[in-house]
Amino acid sequence: MANDWQELTKLTGGAAVEVERVRIVESDVAIEGRFVLPPLAQLAAEDQIFVAAFVRCHGSIKQMEKFFGVSYPTIKNRLNRIGALLPFAEIEPAAEPDPERPPVLSSGELLSQLERGTLSVDDVLRQLRKPEERK
Repeated sequence: MANDWQELTKLTGGAAVEVERVRIVESDVAIEGRFVLPPLAQLAAEDQIFVAAFVRCHGSIKQMEKFFGVSYPTIKNRLNRIGALLPFAEIEPAAEPDPERPPVLSSGELLSQLERGTLSVDDVLRQLRKPEERK
């Protein structure tokens, strides 16, 4: 079964996937509808394996270096790239937006927008500064 999911992600080539039918194995009940995959399932198979290994290593980059046989910067770069693809879990409810102040974006979102060209380097640097320094 594990190979089935990896094959599916290879087949889709990174294109968006929508699940239309789910079957509960124990009861053989099927549910049809439109189900969006959770963010982790939307990652490429290799990235899913990398995230699973990171969790199994309890977040130890040293163990990840040994496991994958690569350097610290390589692990950090890959974590940053994958992190930019995943939304952050909100711990506290978001504050009401101030219409006079643009929203503060996560560093991952800032980098994504910089790569897409929707923000300039100056825009990103301005957002990364402390609120009192942004003026």
